[in-house]
Amino acid sequence: QVQLVESGGGLVQPGGSLRLSCAASGFSLSYSNIGWFRQAPGKEREGVSCSTKNGGSIYYGDSVKGRFTISRDNAKNMVYLQMNSLKPEDTADYYCAANPRGAYSSSYYCKLGNMDYWGKGTLVNVSS
Repeated sequence: QVQLVESGGGLVQPGGSLRLSCAASGFSLSYSNIGWFRQAPGKEREGVSCSTKNGGSIYYGDSVKGRFTISRDNAKNMVYLQMNSLKPEDTADYYCAANPRGAYSSSYYCKLGNMDYWGKGTLVNVSS
């Protein structure tokens, strides 16, 4: 059974850091395009960061460039999102997603959200 489970969300003060983790089961992340998406209350889903299968193409949304870093550990079948210098506007539900098919650019996956598998999300609340 294919599953993605996020963890690591929580309450953090502005300027702080969090690392989100995503554990995959039922398929291999090694052969998948991966991504992190977020959705704030009353807003549309946004592609935060995506990476192609071999990591040759990595996309970051303009609002997180220089602050967030996507990575993966193929041996553990895990994906991570390191978030630094967090701002109140980063508050949202964060979702991990994967797509084993295709060979498009990372921006394609993030902008279109064309992913086959989705986690249930983890809440990040940036507040003082």
